[in-house]
Amino acid sequence: MMSVKGKRIGFGLTGSHCTYDAVFPEIERLVNNGAEVMPIVTSTVMNTETRFGKGEDWIKRIEEVTGHKVIDSIVKAEPLGPKIPLDCMVIAPLTGNSMSKFANAMTDSPVLMAAKATIRNHRPVVLGISTNDALGLNGVNLMRLISTKDIYFIPFGQDAPVAKPKSMVARMTLIQETIEAAMEGRQLQPVIIERYLD
Repeated sequence: MMSVKGKRIGFGLTGSHCTYDAVFPEIERLVNNGAEVMPIVTSTVMNTETRFGKGEDWIKRIEEVTGHKVIDSIVKAEPLGPKIPLDCMVIAPLTGNSMSKFANAMTDSPVLMAAKATIRNHRPVVLGISTNDALGLNGVNLMRLISTKDIYFIPFGQDAPVAKPKSMVARMTLIQETIEAAMEGRQLQPVIIERYLD
């Protein structure tokens, strides 16, 4: 299996704040295994304060972990296609809102621009969903992306089947394994897991 060592990986975060604690150890794992991780964030990540933390604190943390300043504008993200090509682009967490936009070719954030730029080079884009409506109105967008060339999914399942039956979340501990498979042109299987587990 292909290694992440020496690979340039774009890592995009969107506004599923409750998922960051699960994602950050996986970013550290990528860095520790020799990947160059380029952080890309939406304005929601930067500017929102929630019970899960302040945007400025998350930005500081990701910059410390990766050793790179965050890419926080569409203009800064666009060169990740032609001038600074990525070996792989990851979006984790990917909210339902950003998933809907990506599936319908709406590029209105740095994260989505970086993904678009990566697909333009026929490099893999790995998605880690975290959305309350994956089995609702956003289901059509999820299926559209699953069937799109160069897009791969971190295996996902229902995180709270009784309390939130339409919600699905990626198993973030499989981020690196999904990247390694995607760089070989393979979707890590199974895609849909019985139930999300920490």
